[in-house]
Amino acid sequence: MKKERAKVEEASTDERYAQWKSLVPVLYDWLTSHNLVWPSLSCRWGPQIEQAVYKNKHRLYLSEQTDGSMPNTLIVANCEVVKPRVAAAEHISHFDEEATSPFVKKYKTIIHPGEVNRIRELPLNSRIVATHTDSPDVLIWDIEAQPNCHAVLGASASRPDLILTGHQDNAEFALAMCRTEPLVLSGGKDKSVVLWSIQDHISISVADQGSTKSPGSGSSGVKQDSEVGGDNTTMSPSIGPRGIYQGHENTVEDVQFCPTSVQEFCSVGDDSCLILWDARVGFNPVIKVEKAHDADLHCVDWNHHDENLILTGSADNSVHMFDRRNLTSGGVGSPIHKYKGHSDAVLCVQWCPDKSSVFGSAAEDGLLNIWDYEKAGKAKERTGTRTQSTPPGLFFQHAGHRGKIIEFHWNPSDPWTVIGVSDDCDTSGGGGTLQMLVVVNNLSGQT
Repeated sequence: MKKERAKVEEASTDERYAQWKSLVPVLYDWLTSHNLVWPSLSCRWGPQIEQAVYKNKHRLYLSEQTDGSMPNTLIVANCEVVKPRVAAAEHISHFDEEATSPFVKKYKTIIHPGEVNRIRELPLNSRIVATHTDSPDVLIWDIEAQPNCHAVLGASASRPDLILTGHQDNAEFALAMCRTEPLVLSGGKDKSVVLWSIQDHISISVADQGSTKSPGSGSSGVKQDSEVGGDNTTMSPSIGPRGIYQGHENTVEDVQFCPTSVQEFCSVGDDSCLILWDARVGFNPVIKVEKAHDADLHCVDWNHHDENLILTGSADNSVHMFDRRNLTSGGVGSPIHKYKGHSDAVLCVQWCPDKSSVFGSAAEDGLLNIWDYEKAGKAKERTGTRTQSTPPGLFFQHAGHRGKIIEFHWNPSDPWTVIGVSDDCDTSGGGGTLQMLVVVNNLSGQT
């Protein structure tokens, strides 16, 4: 029975993919697909490094989750993004799913101590990234300062520039970095949310040595940690947290800073709770929504254009939008809208940096949906009680992945440009697929 069901699902996926591929010239200003040898659990845009007439070049951060025959790695790539209305339709619609993309070139390999579950860049300086692995620590890397390594079996792990300690159990996924200060936020299996400042490392170094060595300099004024890297005997400096916040009753799955306040942040977890915190008032929740969804919460994002709007994604296949002005400290609060456009668990949600009402959601069903909550409201007004085949607010659906989409990321500098990674090794020639896309301008509203 399971085999028959799997065959039906595979046939349905193949049919959907074939239909999507025929529509590529209509849906995209540009698209490229890049086959991955190993699955990647995270993908993030780094800084823009070149700007030209027809395309821009960016750094790109990926991971490689191996089977043990090779070390796990943090990959730094250079990628070219073709600008809107440049690429010919016939060029973007013809690509080989089993091949690498000519627009993606590996720049540097960092051998990571354990698999890379999550990557987050520091907005103040996107050459600085934080990573989560299967350990209680957060690892900080200066991408440009790290040496390029040759990933072979038995190779020593690269040395992190800084280690953030404070969790009492593994912290594998929940990770965020502040937009305006060098602050790091993490959540883990210990049910805690932990806050650090990278600046504390600099401050300790200055106080003890009278110099401003960069993270990774190994100053004696900072605690040394030799655990990371296994047989790598070179020690990395480490710092403790500024605060540990407890209020969840199960694993914390995602965290996010408030875009307008470095003291405020939120978290979601396997206890189905959405919690808002304020470091100025203590270590307990300010607001706790105890039934934000009907299942585990996987992801959360805070609107950078409107600080009142928060998105959550869940194993109940839905995305909820909350207005924090409607939430109370007594745990009462219901979403102002529920978005139901996925048939499997939602793994990633993110507000679009180019329009305040637009956001994306990606799920285990292999779909990246792009929504506009303003259109959702208008659709309700038009239809009344009539049923709709398309969920209200859904205006674009990317179906180019043939497996679950682990993560996606809007490009902060190239409008309406998205990168995503999927684990679809059963249907592709490698461990997964990376895709970069630019939504066609008449759909996105670009001029």
